[in-house]
Amino acid sequence: MIAYTVLIVATGIERLVELVISRRNASFAFAHGGVEFGRSHFGWMVALHTGLLAACLAEVWLLDRPFIPVLGWSMLVLVILSQGLRYWCIVTLRRQWNTRVIVVPGSRRIDAGPYRLMNHPNYLAVVVEGFALPLVHTAWITAIVFTLLNAVLLLGYRLPVEKNALKMLAS
Repeated sequence: MIAYTVLIVATGIERLVELVISRRNASFAFAHGGVEFGRSHFGWMVALHTGLLAACLAEVWLLDRPFIPVLGWSMLVLVILSQGLRYWCIVTLRRQWNTRVIVVPGSRRIDAGPYRLMNHPNYLAVVVEGFALPLVHTAWITAIVFTLLNAVLLLGYRLPVEKNALKMLAS
């Protein structure tokens, strides 16, 4: 359980690094006339993602979830792959990457890197990580609850907001 705790703490630190990148990119965007969309759901996203990390630890420690090697190692591979995809998105979008939906009018829509393959690869990374990270140590309740809540947030709020915001970009 110690190694799993270290994994969750490392994931939390990685999230803080993302927030620093996001804040820097948001400042750049606002300095260039950026317009933010969907601010009302952002707090829920932060709470959900913070809750994921806390719930992973709580379920594993409080319910004494075992590490099942075949499940744990395969889920860890998915977690690592999802992190790779997330950073591929960050590198590809450069200053346009953000945890918030901010569009600089006149900017071009990026169609390179993973965006050649799909419209929202960063969300694929989130979905995979959302079930894989808890299942590294058999926290199946957390995996199910996060996946359901994340689906509601993504499909009901985030993707429609982002789809409307992207209409402002030049093609």
